[in-house]
Amino acid sequence: MAMTQFGVYSEIGKLRKVMVHRPGLELRRLTPANRHELLFDDVLWVEHAQKEHDAFVARMRERGVEVYYLEQLMVEALEHSPEARGHIVERVITEMTVGWSFVDEMRAFMMGLDAQVLVRHLIGGMTKAEARDYGVEPGENISLMAAASSDDAFVLPPLPNTLFTRDSSCWIYNGVSLNPMYWPARHPEIFNVALVYRHHPMFEQAEFEFWYPPLGEDERFDIETFGRASLEGGDVMPIGNGTVLIGMSERTTPQMIELITKALFEKEAAERVIACQMTKDRAHMHLDTVFTMLDRDAVTIYPKVVEKIRAFSLRPGLKKRDFHVTKEKSFLDAVADALGVKRLRVIPTGGDEYQQAREQWDDGNNVVALEPGVVIAYRRNTYTNRALRNAGIQVIEIDGFELGKGRGGGHCMTCPLLRDGI
Repeated sequence: MAMTQFGVYSEIGKLRKVMVHRPGLELRRLTPANRHELLFDDVLWVEHAQKEHDAFVARMRERGVEVYYLEQLMVEALEHSPEARGHIVERVITEMTVGWSFVDEMRAFMMGLDAQVLVRHLIGGMTKAEARDYGVEPGENISLMAAASSDDAFVLPPLPNTLFTRDSSCWIYNGVSLNPMYWPARHPEIFNVALVYRHHPMFEQAEFEFWYPPLGEDERFDIETFGRASLEGGDVMPIGNGTVLIGMSERTTPQMIELITKALFEKEAAERVIACQMTKDRAHMHLDTVFTMLDRDAVTIYPKVVEKIRAFSLRPGLKKRDFHVTKEKSFLDAVADALGVKRLRVIPTGGDEYQQAREQWDDGNNVVALEPGVVIAYRRNTYTNRALRNAGIQVIEIDGFELGKGRGGGHCMTCPLLRDGI
């Protein structure tokens, strides 16, 4: 298949371009008091998390992967496009986010910020005290928000889950979906990735589809409507052969699966979508926390969850607006059928029942393939990594003692931009 500049045609083909986010200010804002609201189970030692992330990026680059940082792409988009700044400021600074009495002042202030500083706060958040230090402050005699809040209250919230670039956008064959995510703590992330895909010159010069929302329909990202239909990239896997797996999980709804499937079928980008209905639990919030691909015929799974997945194949129906829905006998059998292999090599999470539960929690199944049979995994998952090696998989280990506290491994921390088919 002739490759375009951007596009993801499998889960295990040669990874050529990827987008990541290095931990920064947003994770320094994480505290024991706000961690649950911000969807973290623990606070991170940020400096150590940065070292771990740098090592992760180094391992990818050693394999020839071009690594792009989200923050830098955002800065370059702002510097490239005069329209980009107004577009994102209007989306982020609204009456619903900063209050009616402060919206004009905040918009004017952010329009004048240096691009690097603006991006730092779009990801890292901004407190009332920081806004005052910049010379902008809502008068407490006219702003209820100012009168009622302390100096350390956030005017803009931090976005610590930006670390997991897999979720806010995902590439499916020759197009990308900008994903309306489930939890309010992650909603603003979509505006940041939209800034990149809509305005960065690297993407302006490329030809690709927008699966959601269609080009020119950014108004669908109205923050009050988030959560009614949601999709996160950790549930989405274009496995090749015209098939996409999408987890129906804690955070991805059937409504959004249908919208993405409709877009793919209309452009003939895919011919089969396998919806994977999972039990809903924090321990496995996405499909990729219990299932990832290792090779053309090999997968790693957390059996306790995967064996309970109910799979439904969606194919184009006879009528334009219809799907043909088939209930599959087995999720893994459906994947094998889609890949055209007689039987999958299945490597379960390693160890006894207790160790399996620990290593699933520590992202033992959340590995990212750099090419067929070569994956990056957290070093701490010793039993699972040993099982992968015994099955002939090359495992490149990285430390994840701090990164893993966010409940995501190498698969979660990468948004592939260009990956070969199988």
